[in-house]
Amino acid sequence: MDNLTKTQRSFAMSRVRGRGTSPEMTVRKALHNLGYRYVLHDRRLPGAPDLVFPSRGKIIFVHGCFWHQHGSCRYGSPPSTRVDFWLPKLAANRQRDRSNTAKLRRLGWKVLIVWECELKTLPKTIARMVNFLEN
Repeated sequence: MDNLTKTQRSFAMSRVRGRGTSPEMTVRKALHNLGYRYVLHDRRLPGAPDLVFPSRGKIIFVHGCFWHQHGSCRYGSPPSTRVDFWLPKLAANRQRDRSNTAKLRRLGWKVLIVWECELKTLPKTIARMVNFLEN
């Protein structure tokens, strides 16, 4: 059961951002400190990717485990209340992610998805991103 009133929950959810989130900022800061430069949220590309590396032909999406339903993560499980609202919404997010990734790959981009939970082991995730960007 939700411990907030409907008004409080509505207010809290209205503050959820799609850009400049804490996980995204962590990735941006780490890559910038390593000397990588990127374009943010290029709206000319499908899905307005979080980080675009035009000279490398590579893209990094930073996905929140809940919003993008990370299957192998405990944070990716759907809520148990208002299932009739949440399940279609979260399924649409996943479908949109798959569609945008496929479109980007058809355009010749290489795509990496970094999950929010992977940032708990930041050095390992940074190594994976650097490997992706360099190869």
